[in-house]
Amino acid sequence: MRTKIFRARTIITMTPDEPAAFATLGERIVASGTVAELRERFPHADVVDFGAATIVPGFNDAHAHLAVAAEDMLHLDLSINAVASLAALAEKLRAQCTLTPPGDWIRGSRYDDAKMPEGRVLTRWDLDEVSRVHPIMVLQVAGHWGVVNSKALELGGIDESSQPSEGGKFGYDANGRLNGRLFEQAIFDYAYPQAAQRPTVAPASTPAERRRGLQLGMAAFHAAGITSLTDALIGPADVALLSDAQRAGELTLRVNMLLHYGHYEALHALGLRTGFGGEYLRLGGIKSFVDGAIGGRTCLMEQPFEGTTDDFGIQSVSDADLRDVVRMVHGDGNRVCVHANGDRAIGKLLDLLEAAQRDQPRPELHHRIEHCSIVNADILARMQRLGAIATPFGSYIHYHGGKLLDWYGPKRIERMFAHRSFLDYGIAVAGSSDYPCGPFEPLLGMQSCVTRMGWDGTPLGLSQRITPREALALYTVNAAYAAGEEHIKGRLAPGYLADFVVLDADPLAVDPATLGRVGIVATYVGAAPVWERAA
Repeated sequence: MRTKIFRARTIITMTPDEPAAFATLGERIVASGTVAELRERFPHADVVDFGAATIVPGFNDAHAHLAVAAEDMLHLDLSINAVASLAALAEKLRAQCTLTPPGDWIRGSRYDDAKMPEGRVLTRWDLDEVSRVHPIMVLQVAGHWGVVNSKALELGGIDESSQPSEGGKFGYDANGRLNGRLFEQAIFDYAYPQAAQRPTVAPASTPAERRRGLQLGMAAFHAAGITSLTDALIGPADVALLSDAQRAGELTLRVNMLLHYGHYEALHALGLRTGFGGEYLRLGGIKSFVDGAIGGRTCLMEQPFEGTTDDFGIQSVSDADLRDVVRMVHGDGNRVCVHANGDRAIGKLLDLLEAAQRDQPRPELHHRIEHCSIVNADILARMQRLGAIATPFGSYIHYHGGKLLDWYGPKRIERMFAHRSFLDYGIAVAGSSDYPCGPFEPLLGMQSCVTRMGWDGTPLGLSQRITPREALALYTVNAAYAAGEEHIKGRLAPGYLADFVVLDADPLAVDPATLGRVGIVATYVGAAPVWERAA
């Protein structure tokens, strides 16, 4: 192993010290100081000089879906950047049909109904016009609902008399006919092996294909400066995918895995605990759900969606099942990591977490509330007492913009994605994208948290703005804490992993409205480059 010295005009270490350079041996930082000091200590070290650039700790996404992305990357990109209308979406699907044998699946993801100029939602009949011989599935960007055509409904055994799985819901048109929209568990059973109650209707790609998708996903994350992430929905096939990649020396992203609770029995039998694994692949906790999505408009709330009187969202796991999961996982000494967006959902979860801690005190276990999107003073106080961790969306204000007003109203938005409130209450809060449900670029997430301005220029919940340094902490030290890895990640200091990002501007000095446009020069994992900008 050779010693290396890295220097730049600005090095933001997320410690009180801001040295001119740091030295690495293997994958760790071993010293910091001036270049002259480090040269004297390590006379044979290689020196890597990034000139006027800024070095920051590697970005860590506290809640994303790498395994899901490994599948999605193999199918059609139907995001707003790829298709700007329902007509363009249909045309892209139609073109894929010409390349696909009849009977084989056509799949696409990241469709955003709220940004379509036609002002209506995709239906099975739109997809039937594309093809009746190919099963077609289009996943909405939030990942909690999707649209399928008649052929896909047929393959799933769904007709007008069918009832959805527990925690799922079917969509209907004004005449009471199935419109092809499948919500929560109903779409999970089609698309997500990690959370399906049986083999998915749409077959997963082969392991070799998913390895290729994994490489595409990791390359995209590295290009955004991401060196670590928590994959928040893992099943056995995903563990095999990531383990195989690690053994082959292909896993360049450090992954903290949250195992879906449906697979917990096998883990329990082995006696494995949160933290099992190494520095590239480890078990971070057990994932469960309470409700639906923010962008999918299925989260469970105390007050109905704006403009409605009876739509309070969807509870996707029953009270009894969720109670059993929390009690068992907590009792075994594992971290509970539960998806809860709406304030009613969060309240239900806190009841169970408080009961678990009361019955079996484990103060060292800091359970996570995934997303934790809509809060109030009571929720904040209860989380603070429990030592619970929040992982709210970093970029949703920017990504959804003024549509959030239409769905949630201005008063509720003042307590959504409440980074300011979490920090003020002393609650551990980390930055997350939930990709593919939102943009994964951490710098864009930082911009969103600092400015609280939508892509369309709409100001949203300005009382929740935070400082640039606080925003950088979300994706470095705070994300490391949320993963239980604060002793090795999030800072550039001796003893820490040499995971860092080289930027072409200082993110703490630029106009916050331009944070998302700060350029990534290079991304390093373990002192080795995993992505470099073309010259």
